[in-house]
Amino acid sequence: MRQSGIPVTVARYAALVVATVLFLLPFYLMLRNALATDREITGVDWTIFPSSLRWGNVAEAFADPTANLARAMFNSAFIAVTQTAGTVLLSSMAGYALARIPFRYATPIFYAVLLTLMVPPAVTFVPSFIIVSRLGWVNSYQGIIVPVLFSGFTAFLFRQYFLNFPRELEEAGRIDGLGYLGVFWRIVVPNSLGFFAAISVITAIASWNQFLWPLVVGQNPSMWTVQVSLSTLMTAQTINLHQVFMAALISIVPLVLVFVFLQRYLVQGVAESGIKG
Repeated sequence: MRQSGIPVTVARYAALVVATVLFLLPFYLMLRNALATDREITGVDWTIFPSSLRWGNVAEAFADPTANLARAMFNSAFIAVTQTAGTVLLSSMAGYALARIPFRYATPIFYAVLLTLMVPPAVTFVPSFIIVSRLGWVNSYQGIIVPVLFSGFTAFLFRQYFLNFPRELEEAGRIDGLGYLGVFWRIVVPNSLGFFAAISVITAIASWNQFLWPLVVGQNPSMWTVQVSLSTLMTAQTINLHQVFMAALISIVPLVLVFVFLQRYLVQGVAESGIKG
């Protein structure tokens, strides 16, 4: 039995090694090209690492006035933090109301929320921009953040989680005289920090990676996010390859740090959401 299990174990480790290499390959290429020259990137003679690591490419990426990478990093960070906080707040309260507060139109409202998940974002893109334009929110943080604050999918995840939340804890709070809002803030939220953290990580990553909506609303260079700033480095006339790779490498550092330190919450969030594959 042990001998027959050895090939299976070897196959599993081999598959893990291959998967790890495939996962890390894009990061290696990004790091290698970010510290190289354009000639070394496009040259025929490929080397694992450049002959000399050009750390000056970091300063060059931040010094480019057309991309304004430092400002773009600040914009993306501010938008991601604000949007994540607003989305988690609104969606968690909506999810708790749909899961726990009995009222007449709870089911129709829940179906309406699910219906929004079936509508392609392209359908609501133009109407949303017209509303933002009429409000005078073009080239503003609120124009980028507010229209995407509520997420039907996030509200659905919170509802599924709160359906499985222990009712005994909530009943203990009601005995102490707390209403629905008091139970939510004093009992449910403190005992659901892991799930809240998981949703926050997912929302922050999605916000950081947004491109089309910030591009259309944030038309002024001072409002560009990281993704929009990266797109300006590639034009029909010139492509500064080492600068593109360096800027891309810098832009993913916050996401990598978030993933490394909070990855366990991602797994926990899926496990506690009540969604089964």
